[in-house]
Amino acid sequence: MKIILYPEQKDWASLTKRPTLDTSSLEAAVSEVMNAVKQKGDEALRSFTLRFDGADIENISSSAKETEEAGNTLDADIKKAILQAKENIYRFHIAQKAPVQKIETMPGVTCWRRSVGIEKVGLYIPGGSAPLFSTVLMLGIPASIAGCKEIILCTPPGKDGKIHPAILFAAQTAGITKVFKAGGAQAIAAMAYGTAAIPQVYKIFGPGNQYVTCAKQMAQREGIAIDMPAGPSEVCVLADETAQPSFIAADLLSQAEHGADSQVLFISMSEALAGNVNAEIEKQLAVLPRKDIAVAALAHSKAIVVKHIDEAISLINEYAPEHLIISCRDDEN
Repeated sequence: MKIILYPEQKDWASLTKRPTLDTSSLEAAVSEVMNAVKQKGDEALRSFTLRFDGADIENISSSAKETEEAGNTLDADIKKAILQAKENIYRFHIAQKAPVQKIETMPGVTCWRRSVGIEKVGLYIPGGSAPLFSTVLMLGIPASIAGCKEIILCTPPGKDGKIHPAILFAAQTAGITKVFKAGGAQAIAAMAYGTAAIPQVYKIFGPGNQYVTCAKQMAQREGIAIDMPAGPSEVCVLADETAQPSFIAADLLSQAEHGADSQVLFISMSEALAGNVNAEIEKQLAVLPRKDIAVAALAHSKAIVVKHIDEAISLINEYAPEHLIISCRDDEN
């Protein structure tokens, strides 16, 4: 990761410029997938799963037996962590469920607001080399609390045609019973239009790569609601000389490995720390399973050293990162 020392404010915009994509070719590719699923349904899903995921599947729906096997084979520590996360997430979101309050604005006129769960929702969960089973809980549990009557989940299978066991166990934990082996833009199309196997939903939630995001935006144009058109993942870490270089490197790499179009930024007041963080990044990269993806993201990422904390805060505010991690002595101030 390139280290920039004490840049002038006039150069901040260029230093924090985000990666850009050729969306014209992206939209053409996604449109082809969307149209194929709309016209050919499950046949198109199987074809794209073989083409993009390398899995030749017959049953798009994941069975109860597969869920049971996942629970039996999953590491006990991971199962314990998922169950603990479920409790934490449930406790946080149940507190947001407000009771109906009726207010008489004038004699004989009563007004109130009541929140009602969306009847049918679809959750997209990235799988493959980076199964985001935590996202299953973060989306599924609020949907359950909200009272959504039908919650379906789509995620790409591995080359063996199976869904990662952690995703299946997390889905079971969150109370999701309809899980399908479909990933990428084709999964978004299936949830938007419906196929013989996958029901059509009213709103689609969940993260994904640029193809998934583009597909969600296209579905929105046709009247299917989405959570948001999320861009490439990014993080900014602010740290002073009291921080642990290994922790900072791990935080940066955990975001860089999301995708080649991800971006990470490290800001500090210490040249020595910047050098140590770079050394730790190289050390951890050597054993990172998604090394190639992280290296591509690091190519447009930077470590920036500034003179004082106020300058660092101004730079961060100008960048406005998706995720911000502060590792400083006076972090509360």
